[in-house]
Amino acid sequence: KPSFIKTPEDQTGVSGGVASFVCQATGEPKPRITWMKKGKKVSSQRFEVIEFDDGSGSVLRIQPLRTHRDEAIYECTATNSAGEINANAKLTVLEAA
Repeated sequence: KPSFIKTPEDQTGVSGGVASFVCQATGEPKPRITWMKKGKKVSSQRFEVIEFDDGSGSVLRIQPLRTHRDEAIYECTATNSAGEINANAKLTVLEAA
């Protein structure tokens, strides 16, 4: 089964700012990393998934942050033919002062 090298950490951002989550996994065969928000694959103009060059993981970058819309638990899933593992992180978005 895959195993995590790095799991996403809870983040606090400010409305209009940026947040990044990192997820990295290893396994045989090499696991594929996907990002979910509330059980759905992330897809938005403001969401960018940046793959590592070696394919071992990715960064989920959210910009610009929206106060209520982006506050959620984000889930990183690493999947290969042997199984899948999940890690969660919470995003809190504060109003800009």
